[in-house]
Amino acid sequence: MFLEIDVTAGENSPITVNRMFDLFSPPRVVRRIFAADQSGQDRWLEVSGWSSQGVCPAKAALAEDSGEGLVLLVYGGDQGIRLRVYGEAEEWDVANPSQWGEACLMLDRNAPVEE
Repeated sequence: MFLEIDVTAGENSPITVNRMFDLFSPPRVVRRIFAADQSGQDRWLEVSGWSSQGVCPAKAALAEDSGEGLVLLVYGGDQGIRLRVYGEAEEWDVANPSQWGEACLMLDRNAPVEE
């Protein structure tokens, strides 16, 4: 199954991404991932999809990346994904400086995630 990620840089995502990925597992909804925070420290992060209508589910699937082989692709809505350090109680908001957006993430295929 092929998946197109088409995110334009804007309010949430700092970069534009338009790529096709060949998925090797069915997408599943995820709420937490173990990845680098804004300072580069690996830790548990909450993740949400972000769309032109606001919050939507974030999903993860094994995908092929031509340079890395199999990766865990984490993606969301038409404006990417939104991240924050696990345990923050504030609502998702693009104006919140303790949260940040990405078009998508390509993590190690064995990276821990939680639904």
